[in-house]
Amino acid sequence: MSKTDVLYNAECPVCSREIDHYARLTEAQALPLSYDDLNDAPTLARWGVTADDAARRLHVRRNGALYVGVPAFIVLWQSLPRYRWLARLVSLPGLYRLAHWIYEGVLAPLLYRSHLRRQAKRA
Repeated sequence: MSKTDVLYNAECPVCSREIDHYARLTEAQALPLSYDDLNDAPTLARWGVTADDAARRLHVRRNGALYVGVPAFIVLWQSLPRYRWLARLVSLPGLYRLAHWIYEGVLAPLLYRSHLRRQAKRA
């Protein structure tokens, strides 16, 4: 299995809870996945994306290809044995469109606004 890298917002309570779950599965099964926090400047520089773009959606890299949003989740789930069924399910055309609409239209903007509020409180 090729190495998969995940870029996520560790300061987001929702994001970190989900990614922490995947990280525990990764560690327990010694899978070739790594999880990078977008709030670490050197890490972000290695990804070649801006902090703002990284905060807007999940990013996953496999074999040099970058996946963003729902495709990123699909690649991540394909890398986790207990989630491969979900990757196949969400990849189905009708469900893919629905997942894309929910993530891009509702969840990602909501999480991004929460991210901006956390940043504003720190400033």
